[in-house]
Amino acid sequence: MPTVISCNELRGEVLAIQKIGNKQIDRTFVFDKVFGPTAKQMDLFSQSISPMVNEVLQGFNCTIFAYGQTGSGKTYTMEGREKTKNGEFSSDAGVIPRSVRQIFEELEAEFTEYSMKVSLLEIYNEEITDLLASDEWESSDDKLKKPIALMEDGKGGVFVKGMEEEMVRSADEIYRILDKTSARRQTVETLLNKRSSRSHSIFSITIHLKKFTQEGEEVIKTGKLNLVDLAGSVNVLRSGSVEGRARDAGEINRSLLTLGRVINALVEESSHIPYRDSKLTRLLRDSLGGKTKACIIANISPSIQCLEETLSTLEYAHRARSIKNKPEINQKIMKSVLMKDLYCEIDRLKKEVIATREKKDIYIPGNIFLQEGEKKAMAEKMEHIQVELESKDKQLIVLQELHDSQQQLTAELIEKIENSQNKLKGYEKVILDQEEQYQKAKYAIREKEHLIMQMLHSERVLVEHANCLRSELDFAAADRSELFCKIEHKDNIAERNQIIVQRFQSQLTEQLHTMHKTVATSVMQQKNQLKEIEEDMQSFISVKAVTTKELEGLVDKLKDLYQSDITTLDGLAGELDHNSQVTFGKLYSQVLTHSTSLDDVRTLSYSCNSMFNNYFNRFDLFVLRQCFKRIAFEADYLLKELQNNLSKQKFKLTDFVQLQHEGNLRTVEATRAISDTVSSYFHNVEVLISRLSKILEETKTSQYQQLSELERKFEECADYEEKRLVKKVVQMLITSKTRQKKRVKI
Repeated sequence: MPTVISCNELRGEVLAIQKIGNKQIDRTFVFDKVFGPTAKQMDLFSQSISPMVNEVLQGFNCTIFAYGQTGSGKTYTMEGREKTKNGEFSSDAGVIPRSVRQIFEELEAEFTEYSMKVSLLEIYNEEITDLLASDEWESSDDKLKKPIALMEDGKGGVFVKGMEEEMVRSADEIYRILDKTSARRQTVETLLNKRSSRSHSIFSITIHLKKFTQEGEEVIKTGKLNLVDLAGSVNVLRSGSVEGRARDAGEINRSLLTLGRVINALVEESSHIPYRDSKLTRLLRDSLGGKTKACIIANISPSIQCLEETLSTLEYAHRARSIKNKPEINQKIMKSVLMKDLYCEIDRLKKEVIATREKKDIYIPGNIFLQEGEKKAMAEKMEHIQVELESKDKQLIVLQELHDSQQQLTAELIEKIENSQNKLKGYEKVILDQEEQYQKAKYAIREKEHLIMQMLHSERVLVEHANCLRSELDFAAADRSELFCKIEHKDNIAERNQIIVQRFQSQLTEQLHTMHKTVATSVMQQKNQLKEIEEDMQSFISVKAVTTKELEGLVDKLKDLYQSDITTLDGLAGELDHNSQVTFGKLYSQVLTHSTSLDDVRTLSYSCNSMFNNYFNRFDLFVLRQCFKRIAFEADYLLKELQNNLSKQKFKLTDFVQLQHEGNLRTVEATRAISDTVSSYFHNVEVLISRLSKILEETKTSQYQQLSELERKFEECADYEEKRLVKKVVQMLITSKTRQKKRVKI
């Protein structure tokens, strides 16, 4: 059989796989502890139950539930299987025997004085039965089993009236009690379970521990452990229940449904918790949201056939996990106070026994019954006579009560007749008064009819006036619609203008971008041309400088050549001059020596002059010197002219380059100025466009505000006029109705 439930014990999760149509839905439920199909009873007890048992010994009230569908193993979890042959515990022992053994082991280890009592209740078909009652309660006839009632304790809790609690001193005594009472539980055989529990069982262990305070004062600490084995939820079709068993299943499901409603109400923090809808929830009230610590063991089946009940059980347990109890340790009481309470309880039980014996509602214990058997046999006739007397007395009492009731009824009828006569007299007087009022009302009605006619006329006038106002309101609405149309037309024009401005702005931006690109390209081209010109000028200047240097070298060579020739000539001339000076000196000496002979001197002078003339004629020295000087001078002049021309050409070329450079710079500056002017112009245009857009937006906003204000004022005026007219009409109608009512009353 396929399984649809899987457990993750480490993460405390239960995964439910559900298929709806072709879709698979996985639902995950998270709990405090999860035990899979391979878990042992000892694992469950040690991890979840054992801590709660210890808390019971500390003075807390604790409740352990076993909840689930029929056949899921609730009773097995709570009770387990029987002991082994040697009396030792089986590994399958359930929660109850393990809890009992742990309690006694802890108490024996502490060597403390204690008392313990147990009780066992069964809830079947919303009736509570005490399974620890005397043997007379074990009759095979279910009608003789007398249910007991729940009573309020005045503190918000309940107690079971007449419930028997048996004192125990060992675990074996409790085991014997459980073995004896297990046969009394309501069980039937179903298709799901051969021995299915049909009732809820509540096994309670109450422990009183004697402790000593630090001052040495003796106190009593009380703890209570409730072990609840709930009846399983039943699917009538799958369990095979019919007729009476089906009704039992319905009662069980109804009780569990009430438990579910209580859990839901506690989780949702509802103001009303339906505890009183079921005796089970009344008994477990303190365990559900009260001062008791609670543990719910949800038993489920992994089979796909039980998926619906399994999901219901998981949802119940998941909701119950959210319930917040407020556990409190039971108050420690003095031994004297406890003894006093026990004496009071004994007195109360004695009174209940006496009362029940007198009323004969229950049987006395077996040993007393045997002792009083003879007395009952001897008193049978007396009892028969007593019964007849009692029946006669009852009949007499019934007749007396009937007589009294008849007399009381007669007195009541007489009183009613007198009251009716008095009322009749009053009615006659009222009728006379009404006749007088009727006559007065006739005249008043005539007056009111006249007033009604006047009121109808006034109403017609008001209606006409209202119609006029309505027509004016329609005209105003039409004007308003026309105004809205105009405003919408203006808005359309403004939107078109805005679109045109945006389009112009985009075109202008594109043209500006194009112009920027063109100017940048032109500036770049001019820079390139200027650079080429500068390179050409530099090359020309360098070539010119080289040529000039070559010419200067040639001129220097020529000058050196001429200078060497002139130097040679100067040397010759100097030599000639020196020779002539020597000759003239010789002549002068000869003149001085030979002054006697003037003629010789003259002759010598003439000869010298002729010699000098011939010499100068021969060499033409002076002319040659002058020629060479002139040639040198002309050469120097030509060289200087050439240098001057070269310098002038160089200066002119430098000035031309400078002028070209300055012209190019002026062109670039002018181009930049034009670009800046154009940029500033377009920037101004953009600013103007943004201002224009802003003005358009502000104008549009202002128009919308004015329109909204106009619309608001118009609506307020229209509403005010309408309310005023309606108020007037209503006031007139109310006045008219009031007058009509007054006239009718009159």
